[in-house]
Amino acid sequence: MGSERAFAISSRRRGLGRVVVFLSALILALAGCGRSGQGASTDSEKAADVAVLNAALSRELATVDAYRRALPLLRGRALAVVGQYRGQSQAHVDAVTKAIRGVGGEADAAAVEPEAPAPKTRRDALLLAYEAENAALAQALDAVPQMNTGAPRMLAAALAASHAQHVTVLRQLLGGGLASSVPDPFETGDVPPPTPPGEAG
Repeated sequence: MGSERAFAISSRRRGLGRVVVFLSALILALAGCGRSGQGASTDSEKAADVAVLNAALSRELATVDAYRRALPLLRGRALAVVGQYRGQSQAHVDAVTKAIRGVGGEADAAAVEPEAPAPKTRRDALLLAYEAENAALAQALDAVPQMNTGAPRMLAAALAASHAQHVTVLRQLLGGGLASSVPDPFETGDVPPPTPPGEAG
């Protein structure tokens, strides 16, 4: 059991390392996007990218806020996972902000207001996180074909992949078995959360 746990921790660290390396490379690429002398103020394609990126930023800020609201109600494994996902969501916010600046625009977004009331139970907290991740996944997928420049398009695709991974683990925390938590071939952000065994009709 100890070796399995060590393997899981090692795998998580390797995965986090890959994310950091990928985001670092992406940020360097984004930093160069606005240096050609044509930014969003004079380039209509970059201006369009800034609008899409600001919509994505708004959704990413809402995801960070959902995790902030969920954390106090969680313990143990759920707390560890959600805490890590909150940090990753903040990394998404930072990357999108840099992408906006990279194409010569300004970050001008506020978190999307949550529709659900404040969570009161562990399940409420996990559902809030699950819904936020699904909404962010759908937003990122919609953003990819709308992007005109390469680096922002790459970023949107990376965001979609990250959110799809988060959704899969959140399904397990919500009581879904391993098989029912496996992602669809093409996740779209509209798969409902699993129903715990005791609540199944």
